[in-house]
Amino acid sequence: MNCERCGCELREEDILTFQNKQLYEDCCFGLMNPPKTCDPTAVSSTLNVRKELGQKGTEGLSELQKKIYNLVIDRGTISREDLIKTLQLSPEAFEREFSVLRHCELLRGFKQDNTVYFTKY
Repeated sequence: MNCERCGCELREEDILTFQNKQLYEDCCFGLMNPPKTCDPTAVSSTLNVRKELGQKGTEGLSELQKKIYNLVIDRGTISREDLIKTLQLSPEAFEREFSVLRHCELLRGFKQDNTVYFTKY
């Protein structure tokens, strides 16, 4: 059986049902608890932890988060669609990774003429 959200193959014991869909655990979790980019508590917590660890810039980020950050820095401003297409990410994967960058106050998003763009914080 395959996950009805991402299409990955599942063993019978790994199937979770949510909203009448047979899902992989990560997909189920993503639907039940989607990333929240505008979360003041998450921003405060993230900034405090990074300060305690002495992290600056891209220190402590995953390779994918660094790729997203560097692409935005290189382009200055980039649309959500261009970013997802360039890095070949699913919208869900992008939202999850961007939330971290937003909570670190490294990148921010804004809307202009019904298009979402990202730029340096």
